[in-house]
Amino acid sequence: MLDETITTSKEIHKRTGKTFYYATRLLPERIRRATYVLYGFFRVADEVVDQADALPAEEQHERLEDFRAKALGDREADDDVLTAFQSLRAQSDIADDDVNTFIDAMQQDIEKDRYRTYEELEGYMRGSAVAVGNMMLDVMDPEQKDHARPHAAALAEAFQLSNFLRDVGEDITEYDRIYLPQETLEQFGASEDDIVEKRATEGFKAAMRAEMARTERLYRDGVAGIRYLPDDCQFAVLCSAVLYAEHHRQIRAIDYDTLSRDANLGRTRKLYLIARTWWHWRQHRDPEATFYAVSAVPEDAPATEHHHETVTDNVA
Repeated sequence: MLDETITTSKEIHKRTGKTFYYATRLLPERIRRATYVLYGFFRVADEVVDQADALPAEEQHERLEDFRAKALGDREADDDVLTAFQSLRAQSDIADDDVNTFIDAMQQDIEKDRYRTYEELEGYMRGSAVAVGNMMLDVMDPEQKDHARPHAAALAEAFQLSNFLRDVGEDITEYDRIYLPQETLEQFGASEDDIVEKRATEGFKAAMRAEMARTERLYRDGVAGIRYLPDDCQFAVLCSAVLYAEHHRQIRAIDYDTLSRDANLGRTRKLYLIARTWWHWRQHRDPEATFYAVSAVPEDAPATEHHHETVTDNVA
């Protein structure tokens, strides 16, 4: 990959990455450069459906199909982001299935803005999160990739769910999307109207707590697999988990009202968490012990490989 093609993706990552950019800087150079390329690819596709001056749905679909063809090498790339991605895909054996699944999820965002059940949402995340985790795993290429893969999927889902919980107000205001499952809202006496009208009712807060508990089970499962990654990648992935999970502490601090209040992390907080994670990491090089010493996720339940548990189970 040429430096000039990577620079564009790096600038996109730096400008829009918020949390992930800090952890990416901790990766070894061979993985860091590839991560810039992947992030640029993901972000450009995402912006087709998330731009403020949204195009008509038909044109969005056409643009994504053109993007898919170029990403898969069926058409010649005509910008730095896709040129770099085509090169990375050839070098890292990134699977066509993961590229297709990711772009299918972006297509889904054009037409679908509500999710009846968690299983529906999980289907969406197979493209928007798990396929992303698979591509990162292909770039890292650990020796025990098959052992790492289910944990990487869990961690990718946890990251995405933390973003959904953090951005409930932003998603409804800017994109008219609700990622909290409707069945969870109904279970606790909340409704879609509460979100649309920015009412942080007790029912809404209870639904947030339930989905946060579900997300934290995924963190436990995901972090348990960091030990399968290359040694020089483990700390960066661990920091990603700590930083994304920290949004849960912020959400609790604002009493679960992410409809009208900000749960983002400031730069100072991010740097503090990275330093604290490093201090604990130096003591024993144990990803799980470090995560539970530093993160907002308590070590109060075992990791699970089953992601379909009921909300009621998670609130217990």
